[in-house]
Amino acid sequence: MADTERTLIIVKPDGVQRGLVGEILGRLERRGLKLVALQFKQVERQLAEEHYAEHQGKPFYDGLVSYIMSGPVVVGVFEGVAAVATVRSSVGATNPAKAAPGTIRGDLGIEIGRNLIHASDEQPGSAKREVALWFGQGGQLDWSRDSDRWIRE
Repeated sequence: MADTERTLIIVKPDGVQRGLVGEILGRLERRGLKLVALQFKQVERQLAEEHYAEHQGKPFYDGLVSYIMSGPVVVGVFEGVAAVATVRSSVGATNPAKAAPGTIRGDLGIEIGRNLIHASDEQPGSAKREVALWFGQGGQLDWSRDSDRWIRE
């Protein structure tokens, strides 16, 4: 079996408010990914600023930080072979108007500023950095699904 990786997702305040948490998590699980961590939380400023640090100084930075703090979010870690790429392709383009049908944003998104979900990008180390930032060294489970032997070689 190929090596697995872990990646972070955040169902943003609009996804929580619209009652789409189950739909979003379910779509990722149906792609064969395994949920290994999950939190429902209100994001504090320090965590928001650390999470979006790469965007500091850009015109949209303050809006990103304010928005992620504006209501509760659901933060999760998914595991699987090529998990980062699988989540990214499932989520779709940042702008829902340009996201492909069948993707989370393409089917459920309304506008770029309210695009339902954050997913770790494919830059080397991004997913590991984000998982560590949100869950530290703990908070994730290592567990086996009986079905894994049926869905992966």
